[in-house]
Amino acid sequence: MRFEHDIRLLIGLTVLIATVIFYRYKQRSKEAALKQLGEIDLVKKLFPNYSLKRENLKFAGSMTALALLFIAWANPQYGVTSNTGKQLSSDVMIALDVSNSMYATDIQPSRLERAKNFALDLVHELRTERIGTIVFAGHAYLQMPLTSDYSAASLFLKAADPEQVPTQGTAIAEAIDIAEETFTPESKRYKVLIIISDGEDQDSDAIKRAETARKNGLLIFTVGVGTSEGDFIPLRDNSKDFKRDDEGQPVRTRLNEKMMRDLADAGSGAYYNLASTTDVVKILKSRIDAVQKREVAAGKLGDFDSLYMYFVFAAFVILIGEFFYKPADN
Repeated sequence: MRFEHDIRLLIGLTVLIATVIFYRYKQRSKEAALKQLGEIDLVKKLFPNYSLKRENLKFAGSMTALALLFIAWANPQYGVTSNTGKQLSSDVMIALDVSNSMYATDIQPSRLERAKNFALDLVHELRTERIGTIVFAGHAYLQMPLTSDYSAASLFLKAADPEQVPTQGTAIAEAIDIAEETFTPESKRYKVLIIISDGEDQDSDAIKRAETARKNGLLIFTVGVGTSEGDFIPLRDNSKDFKRDDEGQPVRTRLNEKMMRDLADAGSGAYYNLASTTDVVKILKSRIDAVQKREVAAGKLGDFDSLYMYFVFAAFVILIGEFFYKPADN
């Protein structure tokens, strides 16, 4: 059992404590005011519709429901938290293109969303491998180093966005450099890089870097996202308009299959078109399964199921019960 967002739980606890303190302060102020009116029993007769029991019970119910909602907000998860044994594993880096051209919708719902969903499915299938993630556009950045925490890998991939890389372009050569730096330098095996991209605005050094990396033991697979017909690039702040060139014409982006295929050939891997190839995840998994493995400590695993919906449901039941239940007056 763990919480995906511990800081949210801390915020919720702080809010609850502050609310209880404020409520107790108001109650004491109210009791003091009532005492000034006269004997408590006599004052209660003057206010027959007032019930301290009902008020306290209502507050307790509200606080319980709020506590459950804060727990749900922190997303409690249940699953495997650790494994101190050994496992056979390869090292797999997933490099995801987050350039603006990935907003194109020639494949639905968009290139970027389709690529992210594919990467998430891939992480789910590669649960015996160590996985890391890279995002790239005009520059490449290590998003998450190699790990067996698959929940974290999925979280990082879901968060991938063009705003993380403000410089536009397709810096695959940099992504290859970062992958090589991340892998164990003395290892000439066990290393796989999966590049998910539309291949647009490709830098000229990528093929040479892929050839060099292959000599160092890095196997490169590429996954093309998009179509040869292509589409216009919608503006993020105005989805009804498109990116335009210097002459004011909409810019059409197309999948550069030749570049992606040449890149895979240079890396002694294979190229797959995400839109036209069936079961790319299973195909890639079978190829990676064939890569020579090494024995590594399993360490912490991240195979978790989210439980937040149960806490939301419990809070909803309490609030409904609180609404209908009428305790007897004091």
